[in-house]
Amino acid sequence: MPPPPAGPGVAPPFAAPPTEGRRARLWLALGVGALAVLLCCGGGGSAVVGLAVSNVQAVREQGRAVTRDYYEGLAERKYDRSYDALCDDARRRESRPEFTRRVSAEPQIDSFRVGDVDVNNLTVPVSVTFSGGGRGSQRVTLAPDRQTGAMKVCGVS
Repeated sequence: MPPPPAGPGVAPPFAAPPTEGRRARLWLALGVGALAVLLCCGGGGSAVVGLAVSNVQAVREQGRAVTRDYYEGLAERKYDRSYDALCDDARRRESRPEFTRRVSAEPQIDSFRVGDVDVNNLTVPVSVTFSGGGRGSQRVTLAPDRQTGAMKVCGVS
């Protein structure tokens, strides 16, 4: 086949591949890919951290609430309310009538102040004022309910 005639407007039968800008496009594509991976992993990581923080907050709030319910029942002599705040293990150790007899024979609680929940040990400090004017510190041990996951009182020391 003879070569094409020389002259203006004559083009070769195919276009040559581009040679300039190849590295720039490669680095641009790698940068965009890395950014996408970073955003996905970073978003997932912050979601995990957010869930952990909200779970700790929920444990603190539930722990304080169930401890407050337990002590309000004792202070108001509504022992059924306090018994309902107990975990299953504590209820197995002591029936409702036994619990009522025991706590009604103990010094009457006038007021109390619930401290912050220790989420590592699941304990709550409580400052108690008794009807005779005496004061004391008690530590409530908490445990999650096996069926509902809600915090329950498992012991007081």
